[in-house]
Amino acid sequence: MREPKIGLALGSGGARGFAHVGVIKVMKEEGIPIDMIAGSSMGALIGTFYAAGLDIERLYKLARVFKRKYYLDFTVPKMGFISGKRVKELIRVFTYGRRLEELDIPVAVVATDIKRGDKVLFREGPIAEAVRASISIPGIFVPERIGGRLLVDGGVIDRVPVSVAREMGADIVVAVDVAKVKQDQEITSIYDVIIQSLDILQMELVKSREFAADIMIRPPVEKYNSKAFTDISEIISIGEEEARKNISRIKESIENWKET
Repeated sequence: MREPKIGLALGSGGARGFAHVGVIKVMKEEGIPIDMIAGSSMGALIGTFYAAGLDIERLYKLARVFKRKYYLDFTVPKMGFISGKRVKELIRVFTYGRRLEELDIPVAVVATDIKRGDKVLFREGPIAEAVRASISIPGIFVPERIGGRLLVDGGVIDRVPVSVAREMGADIVVAVDVAKVKQDQEITSIYDVIIQSLDILQMELVKSREFAADIMIRPPVEKYNSKAFTDISEIISIGEEEARKNISRIKESIENWKET
């Protein structure tokens, strides 16, 4: 009898997405294989870094030193405030300039074609380009142009890409949602307006993803600002804690799959 293929669907959420690192760590510790990853926005970044060979210890170190100054390169606003060239180079460095089809684990990166309103999946091609497209928060990052398409954040069209993991061949999908709407959120900048609006727009849609996933993990990180990379260690720890709470459910799903 073959083992079930486990797919991880990692959602968008800015700095809160570092909770994904904690989830991956606990799954590895518990011997639960990660056979494929589907990621939107920050989920795509963490997923490709891990699949490119960055072990958990190095992911933790990278997360803790990650600061906005490493990726902010402001431009004259036309389609966004941040040009994204600096973050693309950062992604290229930490994924060793590899292509998606060269990763140790299959990864699908989700982006949104803002002109056509389509979901765009990257399974091959340069990692840096695909992830740069997937993290392009509308109005903040200048959209990424690839193959004649104008691409923005994958979270716009598919915040937690459960169906993508299923299409990749996952028998069991473990999904991680880190972008729950924080009520009474203090809104002080255009970034806050855009992010809160996206989260609200996706709120009802993500509820349906919960039924599509075998296990939905929701680390309670909504109190942390998605743009402030200042509480990374706490965010990772919350990801670990929430993953541990769900480990028995994941293992039970695996056993049930084998029985049926």
